Amino acid sequence: MIEEIDIRDLGVIARATLPLGPGFTAITGETGAGKTMVVTALGLLLGDRSDSGVVRSGAKQASTQGRWLVASTGPVAERVREAGGELDDVDDGRAELLLGRSVSAEGRSRATVGGQGAPVGVLAEVGAQLVVVHGQSEQIRLKSVAAQRHALDRYAGADLHTVLEEYRHVYRRLNANRQELDLIVEEHDRRQREADDLRRAIAEIEAAAPQPGEDAQLTERAERLTNREELRIAAASARESLSAETIDAVDVIALVDGARRELERASAHDSELAALASQIEGISFQVSEIAGELSTYLAGLDEDGARELEIIQERRAELNSIVRKYGPSLDDALALLETGSARLLELDSDDERIEQLRADIAEDQQVADTLAGQLSTLRREAAAALGTAVSEELSALAMAGAQLVVDVTPTDELGPDGRDAVAILLKPHSGTEPRPIARGASGGELSRVMLALEVVIAGTDPVPTFVFDEVDAGVGGAAAIEIGRRLQELSRTSQVIVVTHLAQVAAFAQNHLSVVKGSDGSVTASSVRQLDGDERAAEMARLLSGLADSESGLAHARELLEMAHSATA
Repeated sequence: MIEEIDIRDLGVIARATLPLGPGFTAITGETGAGKTMVVTALGLLLGDRSDSGVVRSGAKQASTQGRWLVASTGPVAERVREAGGELDDVDDGRAELLLGRSVSAEGRSRATVGGQGAPVGVLAEVGAQLVVVHGQSEQIRLKSVAAQRHALDRYAGADLHTVLEEYRHVYRRLNANRQELDLIVEEHDRRQREADDLRRAIAEIEAAAPQPGEDAQLTERAERLTNREELRIAAASARESLSAETIDAVDVIALVDGARRELERASAHDSELAALASQIEGISFQVSEIAGELSTYLAGLDEDGARELEIIQERRAELNSIVRKYGPSLDDALALLETGSARLLELDSDDERIEQLRADIAEDQQVADTLAGQLSTLRREAAAALGTAVSEELSALAMAGAQLVVDVTPTDELGPDGRDAVAILLKPHSGTEPRPIARGASGGELSRVMLALEVVIAGTDPVPTFVFDEVDAGVGGAAAIEIGRRLQELSRTSQVIVVTHLAQVAAFAQNHLSVVKGSDGSVTASSVRQLDGDERAAEMARLLSGLADSESGLAHARELLEMAHSATA
């Protein structure tokens, strides 16, 4: 239930606070006073698309905030908390929820849910469970096949809803399996070629048996063998310099040993020279080791390097072929052995998967057909009852002789909601043939059909809040009184908010709000008034005759109010 809506700089409304509350609230006012801006504000709170055109001229932004009383637990409270919002507990089982929306003059929109910023989509999700708004756009929507089926399903109640949810689950799985099967079959040849290519690649890589890092090692070895003579000369020269093989040659080892001996002879006179001689002895040992390593290196170079180089080049060519085909590096080719094997296992299981999918599809098709049949039965039963009940309501709404027919026709193909085509037909008068509601009802008649549907459906699928805009369009007199009566009846189980220009409708409201333009054409905080007593009678008289102080209008207004009070007492 909406307790209050606060509006700032929206359309002609500079500032307004609307106290709402339970029961039936009627909102009236002069043409252009901003009554429909109330519905616009509510639409913004329910996630409708924003438009900078709704911002009051000269203002930086328009904003609206609604205060709801909701259940402390349940889908609404859960979604609010998921979005990071908070609810303020009021009493056992009830909590207060704030929803907000602002639209800047540049068109930027911001939403808040439970005091926290949230995507506008969250407002729409929460609002869909709190409010049903009926206006001209909803009348157009009622003409659609989907909306007509939805209305019937709401009336059919929990039994149909249970079957429908089970059917949708099976239908989604059935569709997913069909899509997968079509894809596998359509791609079968391509997938088979992919499998053959993978088999060849894996076989070739396994035959080559590359090792991690092998290509780098072979490159290094080939570089050494290719430049063997240059390496041999350099190593031999270095070894000769360090340790000459001829007796007369002077080498580093001999020079270092000579230096050591000189220092050792003189060290008796200075111990510091003895320490230096010891260091030179260490250098001599290191030089000797290096000379030995160079000899070993030269011995290795003297082996048959030409044959080894040939073998290495052949191996490198083999690995390079693998890399060109399955690279860009040897590591990538090695990785293909692992990933390719897993992919090959998947591709090779296509035939088994096709067989399994076909079996699953056949089973789900049978289950879906059975559930669709149950839906059709439940819908036909509900259609007959809904048509009868709404026809009775239409008779009371000054459409005597009108008959609503809800036609349920099975189609050849299953759809997301079964296989039924639902059409709401209207027979305006006895002796005429039922026609689709889109062609068989005027604007005023369509308003009454919508109201009759909601009154009847509310018995099985109550909605917390109904908002009606122009539900009384094109009607007057006795029909308007009956619309007011039905709205009041609907308010027994739901909150009802109605923007109206008819006194006959407003008379049945427990809460009457009047929106009045100021002298400058704007609506300010003081311009939305909750009417009672003489003020309400004056507003009713204005609605009836255009004159708030007309004696005859006032008398008629008081008569209407007394009649409505007696009817609802």
